[in-house]
Amino acid sequence: MKKRVAVLGATGSIGKSTLDVLRRNKNSFEAVLFSAHKDEKGILALAEEFPAATAVLTGAGRGAEGIGYFGVQGLFKAIAACGGDIGVNGIAGAAGLEPSLAILRAGMDLALANKETIVMAADLVFALAAEKQVRILPIDSEHAAIFTLIEAHSPEQVQDILLTASGGPFRNHTWEQLRGVNVREALAHPTWSMGAKITIDSATMANKGLEVIEAARLFGLPPDRIKAVVHPQSIVHSMVRCKDGAVYAQMSRPDMRLPIQNALFYPNPQVSSFETLNFDALTLEFAKPDEQKFPMLPLAYQALHAGPLYPAVYNAANETAAAAFLNERIGFLDIPRVVRSVLERQWSGSMDLESILDIDRRARNLAAACIGGIP
Repeated sequence: MKKRVAVLGATGSIGKSTLDVLRRNKNSFEAVLFSAHKDEKGILALAEEFPAATAVLTGAGRGAEGIGYFGVQGLFKAIAACGGDIGVNGIAGAAGLEPSLAILRAGMDLALANKETIVMAADLVFALAAEKQVRILPIDSEHAAIFTLIEAHSPEQVQDILLTASGGPFRNHTWEQLRGVNVREALAHPTWSMGAKITIDSATMANKGLEVIEAARLFGLPPDRIKAVVHPQSIVHSMVRCKDGAVYAQMSRPDMRLPIQNALFYPNPQVSSFETLNFDALTLEFAKPDEQKFPMLPLAYQALHAGPLYPAVYNAANETAAAAFLNERIGFLDIPRVVRSVLERQWSGSMDLESILDIDRRARNLAAACIGGIP
């Protein structure tokens, strides 16, 4: 029987990689739902290619014939009705949290690229997954690697997680050079092709900060046992150090289709049709992150230590500041200044969804006010 797959964010980078996996494995998977935010042309093309699947456009109240549901509430209804076995969440940012919960409520396994789901609401997500007896399968390359390594060596044997980071396009820049970088330069990632916001996050190392938070919550390790390592080639996707001191790495070409395929086929890995790693001429470099040049990384650790709601605050402030940089309203180095300013406030409350969304809204408002005060 084919596994029924829902793909959220189907026209983005994760969605496109997922679609390629589905096309290569037509005997194993059936697409039942696709969603996009504003890409009507893209979602209509998918509706034509996969006529049995439901098409959803969340950023519109109505639109072209062939799209079954509109708006965020329409997406929730479509998820509940699609009868999927697994949902791939490739939506970017905090907007992906509630769709992740909708996937779990529908009794589907969650293949998760949306790290904000765990950063903002890990306890809610884990409780719902346990209630519905479904799995959360990370498909970020780093967390997918860690998931595989911990399964291979058992959680009890793992001493540290070594989370690799490309370092982005500016890892060799001086502080003075960072002051003058522009949006075009920040979007020129050396190894990965991603959406604009996550590419900016890679350049500031906010993405690695979010991944540190996600790793702590996914794998239940304290922050001081999760260490970021700069690895420009993006071949080693992450490592674990076991209690005996041995370090184990997951290595492959930088191709998101591999962790997506593994998640879709879990727990039965398949022979890959993707290009494999060639060791004939391979150089691997590792370095300690420069936390003074890239303060978004230590700010993530600060958020983890500060309290359960601070990671959501970190994410909200960063999303607001990154958007302002993309719109050329602030400079590159203003992004961590805004986030630091917002994190310095007191943030408390309960961990229910309403409170988390309220914290997210208030943190964004405060970040916007900080941005408005930057000359």
